[in-house]
Amino acid sequence: MLRFNRYQHLKQITQKCVSSIHVKTDKCTPLFLSRTFALTELRKSWCSTHSLLGDKNIILMGLPGAGKTTVGKIVGQKLGRCFIDVDDDILEKTWNMSVSEKLQDVGNEQFLEEEGKAVLNFSASGSVISLTGSNPMHDASMWHLKKNGIIVYLDVPLMDVISRLKLMKINRIVGQNSGTSMKELLKFRKQYYKKWYDARVLCESGASPEVIADKVLNEVKRYQDVDSETFISTRHVCPKDCEQKLSTKFFSEAVTEGLASDGGLFVPEKEFPKLSCGEWKNLVGATYVERAQILLERCIHPADIPAARLGEMIETAYGENFACSKIAPVRHLSGNQFILELFHGPTGSFKDLSLQLMPHIFAHCIPPSCNYMILVATSGDTGSAVLNGFSRLSKYEKQRIAVITFFPENGVSDFQKAQIVGSQRENAWAVGVKSDFDFCQTAIKRIFKDSDFTGFLTVEYGTILSSANSINWGRLLPQVVYHASAYLDLVSQGFISFGSPVDVCIPTGNFGNILAAVYAKMMGIPIRKFICASNQNHVLTDFIKTGHYDLRERKLAQTFSPSIDILKSSNLERHLHLMANKDGQLMTKLFNQLENHHHFQIEKILVEKLQQDFLADWCSEGECLAAINSTYNASGYILDPHTAVAKVVADRMQDKTCPVIVSSTAHYSKFAPAIMQALKIKEINQTSSSQLYLLGSYNALPPLHEALLERTKQQEKMEYQVCSADINALKSHVEKLIQNQLIGRFSE
Repeated sequence: MLRFNRYQHLKQITQKCVSSIHVKTDKCTPLFLSRTFALTELRKSWCSTHSLLGDKNIILMGLPGAGKTTVGKIVGQKLGRCFIDVDDDILEKTWNMSVSEKLQDVGNEQFLEEEGKAVLNFSASGSVISLTGSNPMHDASMWHLKKNGIIVYLDVPLMDVISRLKLMKINRIVGQNSGTSMKELLKFRKQYYKKWYDARVLCESGASPEVIADKVLNEVKRYQDVDSETFISTRHVCPKDCEQKLSTKFFSEAVTEGLASDGGLFVPEKEFPKLSCGEWKNLVGATYVERAQILLERCIHPADIPAARLGEMIETAYGENFACSKIAPVRHLSGNQFILELFHGPTGSFKDLSLQLMPHIFAHCIPPSCNYMILVATSGDTGSAVLNGFSRLSKYEKQRIAVITFFPENGVSDFQKAQIVGSQRENAWAVGVKSDFDFCQTAIKRIFKDSDFTGFLTVEYGTILSSANSINWGRLLPQVVYHASAYLDLVSQGFISFGSPVDVCIPTGNFGNILAAVYAKMMGIPIRKFICASNQNHVLTDFIKTGHYDLRERKLAQTFSPSIDILKSSNLERHLHLMANKDGQLMTKLFNQLENHHHFQIEKILVEKLQQDFLADWCSEGECLAAINSTYNASGYILDPHTAVAKVVADRMQDKTCPVIVSSTAHYSKFAPAIMQALKIKEINQTSSSQLYLLGSYNALPPLHEALLERTKQQEKMEYQVCSADINALKSHVEKLIQNQLIGRFSE
């Protein structure tokens, strides 16, 4: 260790710092209580600024014909507040003429300016205000309104709006020129709306104004109640003589801390939000970005991330970084089997779906006074996805946030290793470990729980540790979106009607991907069975079949599907916690048994509960290669080895009574030698780029992944560090990189 022999002295300093929030340092101010204290103070400020008690206005925004006036009157009546319609009560009284007459008189651009000036000269308090459809196109007037109110967006399906406008005999609105259709203009308007709203109400087709008004009130209540959506550890036990809230965390804290201090994983204290059937139907024709924003808005309180900022992050994450505009498209394979393609991101694996977004969420959530070092264990794909995602942060954010990826030196494919090492950037580094993934993951968890070491890093370097593995809630949550989106795509493509069940089959080792599908079901997606697909490291399959999680006498096997070469499945703890009615004491007992005795057994009632929803089986290496070969011969589609594992298990376990969505978690380009072996191609001993070009000549689906092909062309081999399978060696690397890179660069 570099300077860690100062532990005991620094521990005394740390204890003094914890005892008083007034103790400060120029490296991280304040110290250990800073995150909770700072976020609490921010929420107090939020509450005082945004509380709707007193003189705050409720401002309804939406397209023309969205029902703002009708709904606004009902909301005003329910609250006993004055209702103000901008059209009737402000514009027409200011101009002494109707809005339509004014529009004809001055034209579009002049109308927007005149409208904005009229609103700027208006003030109100404690009222319900209905905006015009064009108000959001004038920035100054919207800032004026926003200072003293909450803006609620009535999000009505576009075709419903067009139908209403026809019934109202409105054939021209502000901004509409000759040659521009009503549909095109309304779509154009939406880009302005998303800048301003604080809360969104999804208005179902056919819903009455009274129902919409109640939804408005519910959204206002949620917005106002900043402490309502908290997180607890899976090992949380609430003593009877203390208030439960003392140990809860906000979303921002769950994301920045990563792992709970008791070793458990953060989960929502309340149930997942659930969308109604009508709300889901509204999303059938939506884009992936639109679906992601609506679903994540429901799961992240605006006090943690305001809707407009969340939207910016989502658009950045799922923009040009993805080779396919659909982000996570669903492809019909054969019969009632469908492939969910999760490999169109920059590193060619499903990890990109969360790790292009999670770094932006993390950067938004951290307090401004500290540096953060992200520690990640990877079984193959996570490493390059984390390094790529965090390297895309802004220059300022990269000065404060750095990443170290620990990977098993001989436990990933050659291409995966080259990709991990080649993804290193100024704030993102890779360290090979002479052990397996389970050691890397366990070591990182132990580092997080070592308060002496974490305290030392905070005091000495002003740096806090966090994670970006799926143990981090901010990493797991975005994965819910693509499972929901896949179902909606099947509805959109006419394969099923909304409400019809589907099965999902997912190759998994750490249980995060399949758990995200469970959460999608909790939000209202009708998934019937979760089929867990394992390779030769089939501890999860055995557990689902028996309820016995047994690592004794079990050695990790290296397979063609290295990303699921895992024996210690972290996210299983979250699911067991859910099944056991959030029994933190039981989770502590079970996972202490796993740590100390390498096995645990759940009781029969929990086994039965697990098996109601889950099926599981595993696939041998020979079966994996055979599935790649037979699928290609039958359909011209090349499966990567992980997807092939899922295909084998889906064929075996699915009862054919409903569609099954097989998660394709990586692009076959990452595993060219295995694919060539499966397809009986003899020219295996070639460079990676030659192998890919050869596979490309087969004109198979999916086509070659261009970003991965570019990776193979890079001749320069980047250096990386290697360490022994010793937790102290990992700590030394962490401290050295903080000292030489993050702190050294930050102080220049």
